Amino acid sequence: MDLITETFFAILAAGFLVGIVVGLTGMGGGALMTPALIFLGVGETATVVTADLTAAAVYKTGGAIVHKREGSPNMQLAKWLMIGSIPMALLGPYLVSWVVDPEDIDDTLKLCIGFALLLAAATYALRLYVNLLRVRGGGPQADDAPPVRPIPTLLVGALGGLLVGITSVGSGSVIMIALLMLYPGLSAVKLVGTDLVQAVPLVLAAAISNIALYGLDWGILVPLVLGSVPGTLIGSAIAPRVPQSFIRRGIVIVLTMSGVALLDKAGWAPLGKEETHPMLIAGVGLAVLLVLPVVWGFLRKSQGLPMFGSPTIAQLEDPSYRPGLVGMKKVDGP
Repeated sequence: MDLITETFFAILAAGFLVGIVVGLTGMGGGALMTPALIFLGVGETATVVTADLTAAAVYKTGGAIVHKREGSPNMQLAKWLMIGSIPMALLGPYLVSWVVDPEDIDDTLKLCIGFALLLAAATYALRLYVNLLRVRGGGPQADDAPPVRPIPTLLVGALGGLLVGITSVGSGSVIMIALLMLYPGLSAVKLVGTDLVQAVPLVLAAAISNIALYGLDWGILVPLVLGSVPGTLIGSAIAPRVPQSFIRRGIVIVLTMSGVALLDKAGWAPLGKEETHPMLIAGVGLAVLLVLPVVWGFLRKSQGLPMFGSPTIAQLEDPSYRPGLVGMKKVDGP
């Protein structure tokens, strides 16, 4: 009963809301949950990262089992990713503890998470641009069993493992875009299944390492799991009826604002001399909302497309999309 406090219900609500977003889009787990818990002030940054990683190991396991039963993961790719990611996920937290003074660990972790959030937001934009190039170039031949490139795949896993081990961010964003660029012929279901299967041991290894260093706060973990698991299930159930492209663009704005705010909380104010004013952080979000569509329009124009129109963001988010398929369906008509 000592666990049932106002903080308990705040974490429960945060876990539920983030779980819905994860279920809807498949992205944003650690990237949204970790900063949310930090801004709630429920504990030290290291404690929050540890609880988030442990909760992620629980709810990602269920999704990985479903994908494994359906045969969607490419296990050869997953194997090489895990060979690179697991050792680095175990080592990452210790590297920080060895290099950084104990009194500075909290600010250092906030700084690392802030940059990781900005990287996660950038990878989403990069993924859209890669898909735009694929669509304009006719796209690579679909191949769900491509020849494995061991060294690049292992290095991607190592980078993702280090990032996740330190910040809890990156298992569903940085690794996903790297897989898309290394193996562009993978279908959407293979891409998601492979990433999810390798993410379970990666997140579990990162959780174990952080627990060994910082311990586990059950007061954070219990409401986090109780909120995130049903939220993820509900989000997955309503996903087919919700326009995900708008939600994902909203996530990019939130990630950017959260990244800037965490850099500020770490004592590195990128938009001010001493500290970043909240209105400036809101301005960053507004700038992303208004400026990025214009930048995206010029990128489209550079590929010989009109600034706005088809292929839409929603179509580019689907690796299986090919231009002209809609028109081909009309051939059988009268």
